[in-house]
Amino acid sequence: MQPFTLKAATCASALLFMLVLYGDPGKDGIFVMRLKFPASYKIPAHTHPVDEVVTVVSGEFNIGMGAKADPAQMKAINAGGVIAMAPGTQHYVQVNQETVVQLSTRGPWGIAYVNPADDPRKSQ
Repeated sequence: MQPFTLKAATCASALLFMLVLYGDPGKDGIFVMRLKFPASYKIPAHTHPVDEVVTVVSGEFNIGMGAKADPAQMKAINAGGVIAMAPGTQHYVQVNQETVVQLSTRGPWGIAYVNPADDPRKSQ
């Protein structure tokens, strides 16, 4: 039995670092991924097709629910905190300091921006 495969990649923004600790986000089955956000990083309102459990490893992860980012509605999740979301939950993220989170979920995983114009993959 193979323990797990480590894969590292940068995302659409070269500032966000992603490391898959277990499994494969593109295939059916569970996977665990770490994301390292630089200070002042924002992710516009988006959804995922599967349940997600996000654990804050270090820093502070600010999250809000809804189709449009509203900083007044964001909740700060500190290191050690956990948030779980059902498939299709509209949410947005902002970090003010370097922050590391661990995402535990199932593949196939994806991200769909509420406003397609916010999708950074379309500018590449």
